[in-house]
Amino acid sequence: MHVFVTGGSGQTGPAVVAGLVAAGHTVTGLARSDAAASRLESLGATPHRGSVEDLDSLRRGAEAADGVLHMAYGGDYADPEALIRRDCTAIEAIGQALEGSGRPFVVTSGTLVARAGRVSTELDAPDPDSVAAFRIRSEQTCLDLAGRGVRASVVRLAPTVHGPGDYGFIPALIAGARRAGVSAYIGDGANRWPAVHRFDAAALFRLALEKAPAGSVLHGAGESAVTIKSVAEQIGRILDIPAVSLTLEEAGEHLGNPFLAKFFSLDVPVSSEHTRAQLGWVPEHPTLLEDLRTGDYFTPEASARAEEVWLRPHN
Repeated sequence: MHVFVTGGSGQTGPAVVAGLVAAGHTVTGLARSDAAASRLESLGATPHRGSVEDLDSLRRGAEAADGVLHMAYGGDYADPEALIRRDCTAIEAIGQALEGSGRPFVVTSGTLVARAGRVSTELDAPDPDSVAAFRIRSEQTCLDLAGRGVRASVVRLAPTVHGPGDYGFIPALIAGARRAGVSAYIGDGANRWPAVHRFDAAALFRLALEKAPAGSVLHGAGESAVTIKSVAEQIGRILDIPAVSLTLEEAGEHLGNPFLAKFFSLDVPVSSEHTRAQLGWVPEHPTLLEDLRTGDYFTPEASARAEEVWLRPHN
């Protein structure tokens, strides 16, 4: 299969591109910069110059491909409406190029669209009051294409996609622990997060492209419910510092970012049983706590990257 990928040079994208190439697929990746183009070439993909705002470029990439994986997302999160409009417009442009073809189109979302406080499944409707509600319209724009002759599906990734070079939520917890000399969780720390190893997520995207039925919602969660307290305690053991409970306000000060504290207070477990049964997806890489123990999370480079991503824009 010839796959057109957006977001292939980001954090999770390179593992996905490499996995597709290793499985024998041909990959063309959207590249808005020379650095992105070089990264894609190093992974065995062909760069396609353009951006998610360049709709003609998106249509050309989709028209030339046997399937499309849309992972690119970002911009000014202070203006969520602009983010939503841009993403939905990009999805619609790609959909127009695929309409009536039966070709696969996989769009990325997040499990944080699920209702908090219970284990949500792929069949549950997203929560319009969720912290990631800005993703819901993109999901629906994609799924609506199933009625227009596109094998459209949505992959919701866990909030923690862990693995080498991670600069997401968990490195921010580690950076805060290093600064403060304590590893923090909020309240009793019993709130639950899904997690998935990046290489397992890459396998899921490949399977979705290869065989997900039209209209499918899939959950990229290798683990359904990792408690934040267990993560904080693992960080504390590795750094040889105590794990402590903080209030939400204290956690915002501890992390240097109240936005992060809000995320770490969420209880958002999800099931991926339907996804596993439907696609034969079997996560086989290390769990989050195992990855913390054996991965690269505690290197000086990882800490510096976390500080750059999560603190400097907020100073």
